[in-house]
Amino acid sequence: MRISAPVFAVLVLVLSALPADAIVGGREAPVTPWAVALFDGGQFFCGGALVAPDKVVTAAHCTRARTALGVRDRLPADLTVVAGRADLDTAEGRAVGVAALWRHPAFTEVSAGDDVATLTLAAPLPYRPIRIGAATSGLATVSGWGRTGELSAPSRRLREVDVPIRGDAECAAEVPDYRPGAMLCAGYPEGGKDACEGDSGGPLTVAGELVGVVSYGRGCARPGQPGVYTRLSRYQNQL
Repeated sequence: MRISAPVFAVLVLVLSALPADAIVGGREAPVTPWAVALFDGGQFFCGGALVAPDKVVTAAHCTRARTALGVRDRLPADLTVVAGRADLDTAEGRAVGVAALWRHPAFTEVSAGDDVATLTLAAPLPYRPIRIGAATSGLATVSGWGRTGELSAPSRRLREVDVPIRGDAECAAEVPDYRPGAMLCAGYPEGGKDACEGDSGGPLTVAGELVGVVSYGRGCARPGQPGVYTRLSRYQNQL
């Protein structure tokens, strides 16, 4: 979820056909079968990561949908998980329903943390899951089908970008309500590379291990505004 995105940006997107690159400053991702796309009633809404043949980790805020009447809980029966499909306009990979949904019981809003959820699949998927690991300093990779910028359309192809994990002191100085231990932040001080709207719930990896899921940010790739991720090692025993 990206906070304080300007309303006029939505109008620009509706009235113009902008090319989609996905993930700000990113590139086309290699084959990544454990990176999954989530659909509600046939509409893509978030990303996730396959951590067991029948389990996906995503963001808690992805389990709720904003409507004209307010916020509603997404129902497992309405959800579909698609794996092994880098291009959403193809039929490659596998699609499977969701049997159960778990959202962290302490979750209220993204800036308060605990932004993690799991989906139990109706059938196992034939892809190797990704292992959850502890976040370290250094370069991480975030993947998704989101926007290439605040005014850009979502991508239909999976993209990725490398961003440096920042120290907790830096994150706390730049992100209000930052929770060391439960969150991590990543991004360049000058901006330019980041996750964006539509990448929520998607994976942040280091050395082939899943260390975080996309939670929120203020705008996309703005200077001095790193992206915030749920630190999965904090919640590993609950998933």
